[in-house]
Amino acid sequence: MEPRATDALSLALDDLPLDADAVVEGAPSAGVATLHQLGGAEIGIWELTAGTVTDTEADEVFAVIAGSGTVTFADGESVALRPGVVVRLRAGEQTRWTVTETLRKVWVAP
Repeated sequence: MEPRATDALSLALDDLPLDADAVVEGAPSAGVATLHQLGGAEIGIWELTAGTVTDTEADEVFAVIAGSGTVTFADGESVALRPGVVVRLRAGEQTRWTVTETLRKVWVAP
């Protein structure tokens, strides 16, 4: 049975290797944990340490729970990331993540 509660800030995450070609600046590392399946959606935690990486997104909504940085989209839109910010990502979007303080988010994906 899945636990009723999880401490999302201290949960140990599985290492998520970054493609060397995606790392633009620094030596960031990433981690992830899938928490629940709910009505066909997946809910999890993702973290990225300081640095800059590029990514091709999947459909997702996330809420930042710790850290800071920005995510910049190929169309030039940039979103400042800090605890409390909620962002919608669309499948196939090209992004650039610049993390200044280890960023942790809770995500929901179909």
